[in-house]
Amino acid sequence: MSARVLLADDDASLRFVLSQALSKEGYQVRATSNVSTLAKWVKEGEGDIVLSDVYMGEECVFDALPDMRIARPNLPIIVMSAQSTVSTALSAASAGAYDYLPKPFDLDELMQALRRGLSGGPDPKTRAQTSKAEKEEKLPLIGRSAAMQDVYRVMARVAGSDLTVLIEGESGAGKERVARAIHDHSRRAKGPFVAVSLAGIGARQIETDLFGGGGKLEQARGGTLYLEDIDEMPTESQLRFAAMLQSSEAEEADVRLIVAAQRNLAALARQGAFRQDLFYRLNVVTIHLPPLRDRLDDVGDLARAFLLRAKREGLPEKSIDAAAVERLKTHAFPGNVRELENMLRRAAALSPAPVITDRDIAQQLGAAAAARAQSDSPDESFEAAVSRRLTEEFGIAGADLPVAGLYDRLLAELERPLILQTLKATGGNQVKAAAVLGINRNTLRKKIQSLGLPTGKGD
Repeated sequence: MSARVLLADDDASLRFVLSQALSKEGYQVRATSNVSTLAKWVKEGEGDIVLSDVYMGEECVFDALPDMRIARPNLPIIVMSAQSTVSTALSAASAGAYDYLPKPFDLDELMQALRRGLSGGPDPKTRAQTSKAEKEEKLPLIGRSAAMQDVYRVMARVAGSDLTVLIEGESGAGKERVARAIHDHSRRAKGPFVAVSLAGIGARQIETDLFGGGGKLEQARGGTLYLEDIDEMPTESQLRFAAMLQSSEAEEADVRLIVAAQRNLAALARQGAFRQDLFYRLNVVTIHLPPLRDRLDDVGDLARAFLLRAKREGLPEKSIDAAAVERLKTHAFPGNVRELENMLRRAAALSPAPVITDRDIAQQLGAAAAARAQSDSPDESFEAAVSRRLTEEFGIAGADLPVAGLYDRLLAELERPLILQTLKATGGNQVKAAAVLGINRNTLRKKIQSLGLPTGKGD
């Protein structure tokens, strides 16, 4: 007997098209344009699977999902929505939906989702991890923890407005991703998103790059200007920026402003380290982005999404087992999400097996600890540090040899303390550090960002 699909969407044309397509695939279809009828059918035992839009008139399917799940806990429910935001996707999951499809979608994608739902058995949580990772990887932000839910709720409230947003969070936590997500779901989404890092930039360069003719402010017209490391802005530039914001120049610029800081701006303003008048103008809506150590429940979803992203970038296809995820959750991640992504990329490149195991992660964490220990002990001889690191590597391996790629792995680990010590020796001056290292300044800047190191000074 063919499966019965309950279809709910208030768009008559889409209902007709989907009904026809599903019927051709052999499904029995019963369609409605409202949530109330759908909920009634579910409670009466109709259907083997549900395909529903989110909003139908004044009704929202999320309001009915809890009761539907109580009445039919094993019924797969697929939610589809044109409002393909992070908050919508996560609301679907938290309300008990089996799957989520952002509109527009291919019919093939829909049919695959239906087949997954119907073949998943009585437990809607049994869908493949790879399918979940594919959906997660497409999201601008990944995470279902309570800490991230708070972030999503604020984002949802401010995305549709032009309110200034201040994002506070540690380096590597994903502040620019939050800013981009807000922009992408705002009325300015078709306009430019211009990102500027203020770390290590002098007042004169900021005046030219930001406020000068053809500068970033002008480039962002009609879109969003994202200023990262606003807490590093020189006092002279703060004065100029504050004056601009309270003048007609700001209105003429036609730009939505999002700024980010690693440090607490309110505390800096109280201490006199940041202009209070500028702080008050920036502190309209504040988003506190948690560090990864405060949302370790998200590590599994992040890891799977990062491995999928690595595959799409040409690295070997890998999955990760549950024990490895649990091992990752024991780490504090001082480099936050960026550190986790780099760790998974290394594991994908170096692990010889198709599945990343607890042992692989233990080696990665051992390498990270050794690198930090070396950076914290500059007086230790190079030979002694390498010898200690090799002892740890072979000690972790036990009777087995270390994972293939030891040579490249150790060279990569040397990079962090090498750059860190060079920056310390040059007083944080990136130009001098690049000269000492014999590399291009832009290359150095990228390495500093990828390794989660202090940014230092530009000149």
